[in-house]
Amino acid sequence: MTKLQTLEYPLMEAFYTLQGEGYYTGKAAYFIRLAGCDVGCHWCDVKESWDAGLHKIETSENIVKLALENPTHFCVITGGEPMMYDLTTLTEKLIAEGFELAVETSGAYALSGSWHWICLSPKKFKAPKEEFYEVANELKVIIFNQSDFKWAEEHAAKVNKNCKLYLQVEWSKREELTPSLIEYVKQNPQWRISVQTHKYLDIP
Repeated sequence: MTKLQTLEYPLMEAFYTLQGEGYYTGKAAYFIRLAGCDVGCHWCDVKESWDAGLHKIETSENIVKLALENPTHFCVITGGEPMMYDLTTLTEKLIAEGFELAVETSGAYALSGSWHWICLSPKKFKAPKEEFYEVANELKVIIFNQSDFKWAEEHAAKVNKNCKLYLQVEWSKREELTPSLIEYVKQNPQWRISVQTHKYLDIP
C-alpha cells in the first residue's frame, strides 16, 4: 500500500520527559505519540493509542511549534505505530529546526521519514518489513515468554552488523522472567538488557 504524503497527523499526546528504555535511557527527550495501531499487542500499555479516530488531528507545523517550546532538541516519535503514516513532512520540518530524531516502530509498515536513530521492536502479531533490518540502529525485543529468547535470535540474525541488541522483559512479567533475562545476557553478551526505568522513576 502506497502512503499518501501526510501534512496532518493524529496526535495522542506530546510530552517532555526522559527516555526510559533502550539505547538512549536517561536522555532528556520530547516524545510525539501518534495515534493509530493495528499490530494489537495484548500487553500494550498505551491501548488508548490504537484508535486514531479518538484523537485530535494536528498539522505538522503545530507539532513542530509545540516541540520547540521544550529545552531539548532530541525528539522520539512513537505510537501507536507511527509508520502507518508518511512521516516525510513532519521529520523534514523537525530536522530543519535542528532536532535529532529517533523513532520507535514495529516495522510493520513501509519506512518513511528521515531519522538519526531507528529502534525496531518487532511483534509476533505483524511481521516487520525486511527493509527495517538493514537500517535499524537498535533492535529491542520484548520478552513475554521463555520462547521469546529464540524468537529474538531469529530477528538478531537479520539485522545489520552495527545494530545494538536489547532484550526487555514485559512489565507484568518482570518478577518471573528477569532472572532468566539476566542469565541469558550473561551467556549471550552480544545482547544488552533494556529496563523500563521510567516506570521505576514514575515519570511519563
